[in-house]
Amino acid sequence: MYFGAWVSLEDEDGQELRYRIVGPDEFDVKNGSISIDAPLGRALLKKQVDDEVFIVTPEGKRTYYVLAIDYEE
Repeated sequence: MYFGAWVSLEDEDGQELRYRIVGPDEFDVKNGSISIDAPLGRALLKKQVDDEVFIVTPEGKRTYYVLAIDYEE
């Protein structure tokens, strides 16, 4: 996965999330855009469908599963 990608994830609770990886000055989490410099954005780089992604948050370690990646507008 690379800059500009839309990624669908599943978290540990089975909730599906969808984000677009954007530049640091373009992020808008409410609209689904996360910065390439954010912990999740960095962790997603070079991942593929079915990969696990691990990040550490203030609440503890989180695991996400990559469900889909696309580059649609």
